[in-house]
Amino acid sequence: MLTKRIIPCLDVKGGRVVKGVKFRDHRDAGDPVELAAFYNEQGADELVFYDITASSDRRNIMLDVVKRTADQVFIPLTVGGGLRTVDDMRAMLEAGADKVSINTAAVLDPSLITRGAERFGSQCIVLGMDAQRIPGEDPPRWDVHTHTGADGGVSAGKDAVAWAIQAVELGAGEIVVNSIDSDGTQAGYDLELLRIISGAVSVPVVASGGAGEMEDLYEALVLGKADAVLAASIFHYGIYSIKSVKNYLANKGIPMRM
Repeated sequence: MLTKRIIPCLDVKGGRVVKGVKFRDHRDAGDPVELAAFYNEQGADELVFYDITASSDRRNIMLDVVKRTADQVFIPLTVGGGLRTVDDMRAMLEAGADKVSINTAAVLDPSLITRGAERFGSQCIVLGMDAQRIPGEDPPRWDVHTHTGADGGVSAGKDAVAWAIQAVELGAGEIVVNSIDSDGTQAGYDLELLRIISGAVSVPVVASGGAGEMEDLYEALVLGKADAVLAASIFHYGIYSIKSVKNYLANKGIPMRM
């Protein structure tokens, strides 16, 4: 059985790791290079690095921070934020990233997924999806948002499940499913959203948004059918360590790389 992955997420704004609630009210969580090195030493399976305001500020991602981060870690590094072209992807991979995550640019131009996959392989192309539940819908539906670094972003008018399916058909090799409603709340992942998308696509799905207790990660993997769990607040502020989470999940029968 494939092991499940524990992935700390470093949201970077103004050169510092920050964490907010539902993409608002960000507070400082530390230096990205120092935190990346710390999580590498602690046994994280991967790292995700998001320049959260690159798209909303309409600027390129901070290559120098990515290069310094990549020099400090020896586990897979996924980088996203402000990647708009295949050349942007190439620059990021050359800077040391193992995978690139695209969200806003992919929604605006879905062919970017295909062009990236053809150039670098699907395993390098991650779809980052920020989804918000549409109130009153039965069965439930979620709306995709873009430019989420700026106060929750804007609606893209895309159904999240349909977009996940389309992105995989276009060549995405992995999907990070982030619930805007749950992000930073530490109240648990949107298990229904995870379960539906995990059942609809053939590529790995990473749960994002809402981790507060170790039980939340367990539920995302078991009930949400996710292949990996991404978390920020619980690690950045020392609520739990990577080791304690892995021990907890392993004791509950989840295959872990210890």
